Amino acid sequence: QVQLVESGGGLVQAGGSLRLSCATSGRTSGRIINNYYMAWFRQASEKEREFVAWIRGSSTSTWYADFAQDRFTISRDNAENTVYLQMDRLTPEDTAIYYCVAGPTVSNWDYWGQGTQVTVSS
Repeated sequence: QVQLVESGGGLVQAGGSLRLSCATSGRTSGRIINNYYMAWFRQASEKEREFVAWIRGSSTSTWYADFAQDRFTISRDNAENTVYLQMDRLTPEDTAIYYCVAGPTVSNWDYWGQGTQVTVSS
């Protein structure tokens, strides 16, 4: 079993930055972060959940949603079993709960964290 625990959310002014962390733990966490796709999703109030970015466990390949391109950066530290999401030039539209997820493919997400709230004030 694998646990994903997000941190780093909070309140920030528009134009500011936040760095989210996703710590993985559990008996198979090392295998997960090294071999699975790790991703971030978000869900704003009264809106559907949407994909933000993923990073492939076996390489440095990444993919971003259009709104995240050039503002957000996903990365991972396999030695620390942690995935990060650096978010820059934040806008109020980025306000949401951000979830860390892991899965064997980009359409099959097996593990979800509890989420961390990001609030961007105007």
